[in-house]
Amino acid sequence: MKKSRRNFIKKSALSALGFSSFGSVNSFSAKSYRKILGSNERISIAFQGLGRRIPGLLNACIKRKNVEILYFCDVMDKQVQKTQKSFFNSTGKEAKVEKDIHKIFEDKEVDAIIMATPDHWHAYGACKAMEHDKHVYLEKPCSHNMYENEILVDYQKYFNKKIQMGNQQRSSPHTIDLVNKIKDGLIGQSYMAVAYYHNNRPRVPNQKKYSIPKGLDWNLFQGPAKRREYTFDTWDYNWRWYGWLYGTGEAGNNATHELDVARWVLDVKYPSKVDVYAGKYHYIDDGWTMYDTMEAKFKFPENKVITWDGQSRNAFKKDIEGGRGTKIFGSKGTVLVDRNGYKVFDLSNRLIYNSREDQKFIKIERSMTHLHFDNFFNSISHGEKLNSPIEDAAISQSMVHYANISYRINKDFKINPKNGRINDRKAKKMWSREYEKGWSIIISARAKCI
Repeated sequence: MKKSRRNFIKKSALSALGFSSFGSVNSFSAKSYRKILGSNERISIAFQGLGRRIPGLLNACIKRKNVEILYFCDVMDKQVQKTQKSFFNSTGKEAKVEKDIHKIFEDKEVDAIIMATPDHWHAYGACKAMEHDKHVYLEKPCSHNMYENEILVDYQKYFNKKIQMGNQQRSSPHTIDLVNKIKDGLIGQSYMAVAYYHNNRPRVPNQKKYSIPKGLDWNLFQGPAKRREYTFDTWDYNWRWYGWLYGTGEAGNNATHELDVARWVLDVKYPSKVDVYAGKYHYIDDGWTMYDTMEAKFKFPENKVITWDGQSRNAFKKDIEGGRGTKIFGSKGTVLVDRNGYKVFDLSNRLIYNSREDQKFIKIERSMTHLHFDNFFNSISHGEKLNSPIEDAAISQSMVHYANISYRINKDFKINPKNGRINDRKAKKMWSREYEKGWSIIISARAKCI
């Protein structure tokens, strides 16, 4: 009786969610089912999005003996050709190529999607992949807005697939070591963190109507976003700075990493308030349409604070502190951590430990990206616990969305620290976005996990 009721509820939930192509919730292939049980079969993968991240991601997968690369997918022909050539030069093999990821979703031989598309595709692509029984390695930011943040978590719970966000510092041995030591009292009671990113990004072209570049499927590039005419040079990285249709600003691009480390180290979840000071101060007449400078302050329960210091076009402290990192302040000292290691200082600013001089970290040869992929694939094949499961990664991602919302409505607002919800009327209007007809993820209801 209980089993019948559970099946009825699941089918009802699927119907309410508007799933038209998934079929039965129990329609796993025998091959997929064996993987869930933890066999050592090969994991067949497809890459969606072949831009700047692909060399590192591809290299991390090529070196794994139990991973088979079946597809390369991108909306621009030359991206596919470049990746295929690199893959062939490294392995002597070629993968299938496809522009439309929906066709790859339909292939039951594909076990997992490595998704490195522009931001506006991430949640849509990940949810559709899960509908089709695929695991997902999802590059940051995992979502374009708070609505998608919630939907991703609901989908993962319902379909029970592995989703790892690409905040690879979660698999960094020295950062894991630091988090454990801070919990054990390394710097006393930690109470504040400053996450920062400093760069000297150059002038970007002003947007002007332009013919669609040869080999680009502009409709597929836009995907879930509302349609508009092509402007130069939108498809190639500059989509990040041309408004909010595709990108999530520098906060989504880089604060995602450092804010995640800050939240992880301070052991906090949702903030209770956000306040942002931001603007565009460089190359005032160029095509960059959002902030290039941001200071965002997040207040948390237990009187803890995280600050985001984002300088996209002024790398003043880059030679002193490095271009990116996180400073953690405690009652007995301070720590500076970045992707290369961490340093511990006492209250007199005296350096008392440097992980870069510790042999146990010097001997580690694999990069954070390799280790993050190891964790993802081991989770699929052996049930290993994910280092950045989507239900936790989405909480860090929410801080990015809160900061962007605060900037866009030009005011601070309060947040429910228990569930991340907001009540501010202006802020709530930014919770989601308008989707192109036929491309929405869920309109009628949120998934109810029974």
